[in-house]
Amino acid sequence: MNESSGLFAAAEIGNAISKDEFDKQIEALRVDLLNAQFDLRSQNFSVVLLIAGDDRPGAVNLFRTLHDWMDARYLQNHITFGKDHSEDAERPVLGRYWRRLPTDGQIGVFLGGWPTSFLRVGLQEGWSKAQFERAAEHISRFEQQLVDDGALVLKYWLHLPDDILQKRLKAADQDPEKHWDFAQHDWELLQQSDELFLQIEALVRRTHTLAAPWSIIESTDQYYATLTVGRHIADALAARLAQPERAPSLPPPVPSLSPQSLLGQIDLSASADRDTYSSELQSLQSNLNQLAHRAQQAGISCVFVFEGVDAAGKGGAIRRLVRALPVEYVRVIAIGAPNEAEKAHHYLWRFWTRIPKPGHDVVFDRSWYGRVLVERVEGFATEFEWSRAYEEINDFEENLHDAGMVVCKFWLQIDADEQLKRFEARALTPYKKYKLTDDDYRNREKWDEYQLAADDMVARTNTPYAPWHLVAANDKRHARLQVLQTVTAALQDRLDEVDTANDDEGVSKSGKKQKNSKT
Repeated sequence: MNESSGLFAAAEIGNAISKDEFDKQIEALRVDLLNAQFDLRSQNFSVVLLIAGDDRPGAVNLFRTLHDWMDARYLQNHITFGKDHSEDAERPVLGRYWRRLPTDGQIGVFLGGWPTSFLRVGLQEGWSKAQFERAAEHISRFEQQLVDDGALVLKYWLHLPDDILQKRLKAADQDPEKHWDFAQHDWELLQQSDELFLQIEALVRRTHTLAAPWSIIESTDQYYATLTVGRHIADALAARLAQPERAPSLPPPVPSLSPQSLLGQIDLSASADRDTYSSELQSLQSNLNQLAHRAQQAGISCVFVFEGVDAAGKGGAIRRLVRALPVEYVRVIAIGAPNEAEKAHHYLWRFWTRIPKPGHDVVFDRSWYGRVLVERVEGFATEFEWSRAYEEINDFEENLHDAGMVVCKFWLQIDADEQLKRFEARALTPYKKYKLTDDDYRNREKWDEYQLAADDMVARTNTPYAPWHLVAANDKRHARLQVLQTVTAALQDRLDEVDTANDDEGVSKSGKKQKNSKT
């Protein structure tokens, strides 16, 4: 058995209250909770309430009690103690929770939540210590992003001393009326006592941050635990509602990775003649189509991001790419101004909700980079919002990469003269007139500002797991071929990684069988 230490040991103080004292305090607490919940509905922030712990029945009881005490119509519930649904299991762990975040004015209650999912996946897949630390870092970043966006994040871990937990497990195992409190997968996890305890303690400690601290509460006495959490929620909501809005402090400035313009180094004279283009286009699309079908069968997903100045040729490049992909597994999403539902969430929410399932591809015609481009230049985002977005985006793309997805990002660059020519051509072409708007000319007047923003974007979000590919697009044929060549190489590399991993696994299994046969 493990002896509790650190954060857990500090919670093991044996607090308890009587049923009479519990009943005395309930009425006033319910009034406070309901009033705070009503006041919250008119506010421009949400509440993310996480209930987890090694006391699964206690967490379930707390979840139910809060629904009795508060107005359940305005609680968005998400129970994730159990096994993930098939749709959830197909996505990155945090993606499952981004999809379910509450809107402003609402409370999202997560039972089990992301810590439980990470622990379960890690134990099932035999994660190393480094992999658990990586998961903890992702959790901390996720919670920090919610707090930076204005959410009130309240996290409660219900803890039972190890000896009491084991007694309750044994009692539940012998009593049919109590056994239902522990689902089969809970038994499987809880019975891995030594290993599970170490991982729980490490994960809780690493995710106990100033922005989103854990409230660790001993739940040996159910009355004490329930009343303590209820009062803490009421007080935290009241304190937040009483706060005047204040400007958040800016993150420290991130220096550019290059002393000169990265976009200015692109050779815009690059071109491809018509004959070369025709022959290479057919060959590249044919090869890519074969790779894409292999990727689909292997469950590999691709996320393609197309950014660039207006009239840079994103649409034409996307069409040539999509033509080579299995039509039933690819989706093209054009990103414009957010709608009202999207504005009521973190700006990354609408992208987390659109990431592809295994074996599927998504092409974004403009993307989350709007936060550090148009929203920065046009003033739609505050300096605090777009300044912190670089690291938020890096973390988002790292999550996609860690889930096995291929992330390809393209910036299509043309010069100002070429842009003007294309604007004028669009105005004279019937089927292209819809592409030309007043905003295009207005944005053109801010050419230098957009170029500076794009330079910062490339410098700060060019990572090993999601590198930028800068495409010279003054010649459309050259740009389209470069995009196809890049995607082909990236997909081939990912398939090679999968093949190597499968070969290694086969060798490992073969060696194990041979050893067993000798034994």
